[in-house]
Amino acid sequence: MSHSVPSDRPAPTPAERRNKRVALICGVAFFGMIGASYAAVPIYRAFCQLTGFDGTAKRAEAAPDAVLAQKLTIRFDANVRGGLPWTFKADQTSQDVKIGETKIATFKVTNNSDQAITGRAVFNVVPEQAGAYFNKLQCFCFSDQTIGPRQTVDMPVLYFVDPKYASDFETKGKKEVTLSYTFFPSVEAAPAAKVAQASTTKPVSALGGSTAAGL
Repeated sequence: MSHSVPSDRPAPTPAERRNKRVALICGVAFFGMIGASYAAVPIYRAFCQLTGFDGTAKRAEAAPDAVLAQKLTIRFDANVRGGLPWTFKADQTSQDVKIGETKIATFKVTNNSDQAITGRAVFNVVPEQAGAYFNKLQCFCFSDQTIGPRQTVDMPVLYFVDPKYASDFETKGKKEVTLSYTFFPSVEAAPAAKVAQASTTKPVSALGGSTAAGL
């Protein structure tokens, strides 16, 4: 008949068992917070686009009915970050636009690398208070953009400033608004690049703009 060999380790005390439970709960909470932080990014971005919070331009479904005589100067800023090998610039430094008027501004992006790369444009408006009234009907920033190797792509944005801008005491005296874009590498850049390299279809701009091969 076999006999079990008694263990040299003492049984855990109630305090030790409590500490293990606390450690387990803390670990679950920690990883849960990490997951929640990633989920919060698109939620926060959608909230900003809906409300214009933090200087974020809003996405609109239709242009306003009223166009005011009052004009604003819209200035454009284009940047690239995160090691993205692109050249990104606005075709116009500024535009004079009536409040409520729909206007098109165009940008150019050149992929300076030998492989297709996907980027995502993040945008904001200065002054921050103008974000609630700066609306985009169409924009390349609404989705990821994949640019082929050594290609240049025209990227338009169709926008207007809500007539309510002229009656808000925080904005009605401001005559200039700056729309700024910054392109970053997309989090899905690697799989998107593989798809782009396998395809022979040339990229098409957001509003049907032209796509040209870079030199």
